[in-house]
Amino acid sequence: METQVNLVFHNNGLRSYIEVDLCERCPRQDDKGCCGFYSPVFYATDLVYLYHNKPDLLEEIFAINGITVLDASVTVNQRPDGASYRCHFHNRSGGCRLAQTLRESICRHFVCPGIGWEKSPALQKWRLFFEQLADYEISLNNGAAELLQAHGLTLRDPGDRQQAIQLMDEYLAQATSNRPAFFDEMPTKEAAMVTCELRFGRDWTL
Repeated sequence: METQVNLVFHNNGLRSYIEVDLCERCPRQDDKGCCGFYSPVFYATDLVYLYHNKPDLLEEIFAINGITVLDASVTVNQRPDGASYRCHFHNRSGGCRLAQTLRESICRHFVCPGIGWEKSPALQKWRLFFEQLADYEISLNNGAAELLQAHGLTLRDPGDRQQAIQLMDEYLAQATSNRPAFFDEMPTKEAAMVTCELRFGRDWTL
């Protein structure tokens, strides 16, 4: 069956995201959808944002049992749940409990492949925007990781974390001081609607 899906594209710089109203009626019908198949990874751009805007969440992340901490990133691993898994931040009654600006990049940008919004000629500008944003974030996060390594700091060591995040903060402030042009080429918000063929259960690809 065909259905209409409403999307809202938000250009918030590094905290840009895509709203998808289909999430409220997820075709997977398993009460967790994509949140049963992905473990969020928080990199420098995310950690520094939380450091400034939601420090209690940053503390919570490092206190979670079952996280994987690397030199410059933290993965919040899924928990077994039935035939699949469930993200630590997902609950049955309301989905992800984090506001979209607080989520890591995959969780801010993800749209089910079955929706296929990237194929719409009218939305190619947004496809390019999020591709450029992903490349920009990767470049920034790699630069922050290299700087930590050069200073002999790692998030693996709890004693290093405060200094490591402060160093990443200083690096990102300097590295983002010249705003990339692609941010200014797009509106801050734009709504769109696409029509797609709806399938249910495991037939709906994530």
